[in-house]
Amino acid sequence: MNFAERLKTLPSVAHLASMDLLDDTGHVVATILNQPGQAGSLAIYHALAQQDGGRITPKAAATGLQWYAEHTADALAHPGKHPNIDRLVSWSQGTATYLVRLHNA
Repeated sequence: MNFAERLKTLPSVAHLASMDLLDDTGHVVATILNQPGQAGSLAIYHALAQQDGGRITPKAAATGLQWYAEHTADALAHPGKHPNIDRLVSWSQGTATYLVRLHNA
């Protein structure tokens, strides 16, 4: 399944304005906005967090890399081009769990 096909299977994020990603100390490490260019990432991170009670584990991050499909290969070939994918690459290789804080529209 490619990225566009995967997005069609994920829960809607129309009700969200953004989400914050927090480390284990509660600091915001990133914010993903519901805007063009980030809405797909918002949908992926939101769906990943829903699988584990509002958290993204290393296992969930690895799943997210599969969901990004063809974009994951591009991110691996061009570090920095896709920061939301780069983050999941790093998280999938670690042990930390990140919390998700949602902001409704």
